[in-house]
Amino acid sequence: MKSTLLSSRVSRRILLSTLAVLPVLSVPLLTVPVQAQSATPAAALPSWNDGAAKQSILNFVAAVTREGSPNFVSPSERIATFDNDGTLWVEHPMYTQLAFVLDRVKAMAPLHPEWNGNQPFKAALEGDMTTLAESGEHGLLELGMATHAGMTTEEFQKIVTDWLATARHPRFKRPYPDLAYQPMIELLAYLRANGFKTFIVSGGGVEFMRPWTEQTYGVPPEQIVGSSIKTKFQMRDGRPELFRLPEVNFVDDGGGKPVGINEYVGRRPIAAFGNSDGDLEMLQWTTMAGGARLGLIVHHTDAEREYAYDRDTPFGRLDKALDAAALNKWVVVDMKNDWKRIFAFEGVR
Repeated sequence: MKSTLLSSRVSRRILLSTLAVLPVLSVPLLTVPVQAQSATPAAALPSWNDGAAKQSILNFVAAVTREGSPNFVSPSERIATFDNDGTLWVEHPMYTQLAFVLDRVKAMAPLHPEWNGNQPFKAALEGDMTTLAESGEHGLLELGMATHAGMTTEEFQKIVTDWLATARHPRFKRPYPDLAYQPMIELLAYLRANGFKTFIVSGGGVEFMRPWTEQTYGVPPEQIVGSSIKTKFQMRDGRPELFRLPEVNFVDDGGGKPVGINEYVGRRPIAAFGNSDGDLEMLQWTTMAGGARLGLIVHHTDAEREYAYDRDTPFGRLDKALDAAALNKWVVVDMKNDWKRIFAFEGVR
């Protein structure tokens, strides 16, 4: 199934609702003298090529962690937030959770023979992405609610875990966790080694991510902020459980990301990492607050090793945020030139 078949009318917000079930002011990026690099371990970020992107990260970390520096930030305030899809792992040819939704429809179909003749389920079963796109928000929400609700949180966690153990990416033929970006895993670890607390702030479903993010990224479940559906407490067979309802609770995308950060993290980040227009407001909220700040965008430029896309794609569109990066002096990582390797299973280029 090719993502290009999806109509441009299907917005990222519609997809994220399913999965959950002005000019920008110029704020100069902090510039740190080269001497500050001496505080950086020589082995930092081994999958990154030497260059402006890597150096900006090293300079920023050195500045905010060196006691006595005018830009020193106490460990309690060293908060870094990361988008997930397209920032920490692959998001093409479609968001991983959308692939999960479509596989769930197929797995549940024997219990729902009526789906064979009813849209949007018929389109999902047949891989008809054009018709699926034409079903609009209502159709996609219907799929999401049918596949993500009507079970306990523990039951959903097991379904996600089992799916990730068997599902394979259509191009790379590997489990999806294998397609986490090695340079970003190193960056997460590097920040934590320097006293940062790292959070994932994603449009994806929070309970879809929590079962595997700690093993894959080193980010525990309590540091995941994402879209969600409503749950309710109930006693079932004498056991207390949380039951997932077919109602959207919160969409953690666009302007929802700063709201989610404020509500669940409680501190404004000093560093934010994204790859798409869905991360624009998170980057603005983080960097346009004065003091030492770092904003970074992962730009997908490597069609050979991964994918190349930005302004014209239904998944991970990078348009307004790319323009804002120049105005705000955010770091733009060129995947093709800034990363020695993209995935851990690759050799270093």
